[in-house]
Amino acid sequence: MARDSSKVTIGGQRADVAVFLKKVAAIAPQAKPVGRGRLIFALDATASREPTWDRACQIQGEMFIATADLGGLDVQLAHYRGFGEFEASRWAGTSAELVPLMTHVHCLSGATQIAKILEHAIAETRRSRVNAVVFVGDCCEEDVDKLATLSGHLGLLNVPVFLFQEGDEAIASRSFAQIARLTNGAHCRFDSSSAQQLRDLLRAVAVFAAGGRRALEHFSQRVGGEARLLSRQIR
Repeated sequence: MARDSSKVTIGGQRADVAVFLKKVAAIAPQAKPVGRGRLIFALDATASREPTWDRACQIQGEMFIATADLGGLDVQLAHYRGFGEFEASRWAGTSAELVPLMTHVHCLSGATQIAKILEHAIAETRRSRVNAVVFVGDCCEEDVDKLATLSGHLGLLNVPVFLFQEGDEAIASRSFAQIARLTNGAHCRFDSSSAQQLRDLLRAVAVFAAGGRRALEHFSQRVGGEARLLSRQIR
């Protein structure tokens, strides 16, 4: 059976990272986005996510650095937690603006609300173009048909969703892979030992959102390591 390239595992095989980066390159627009790129950075802030939230706070600054020479990147933080609580921040153009928005959030127990993230992304991109959505979470407790419908709408709007799944919960894996497929995005699994790979991949998605495919190719040539595998795949 052919492997679904929208679903790969990171933190173990370098080849899996290359597959993901190749997937990003394949869906990136040929031309640089008009104006600053816009990326929605969405996270599950329920109780089990607290360690990952702390890592995300440390990593996010590198997304801005990676896109500085591409005209910049505007990032909007979105998260859910507790009993039906969902919040989306203002758009931030620098790490200094985004960090306070992230650090004031405390994780609370509750069910997943991925549908709200997808609904928000649809509404936001209808107001002004969103180039990509990143979601970091570990489980899914929602109606898969509803998620599929919303994902299909995002696909029609040409907004790819990149889902980073911590752990290997089976229902989440299936749901995340479906969202990635319907939005023409990608789904990756990672664990606590793969922080560097997660950092590289988030930077790659940020470069894609800010500068398109050509910028992503240049980025992979500059940074080397895991990202250098991308340039070999593109050739």
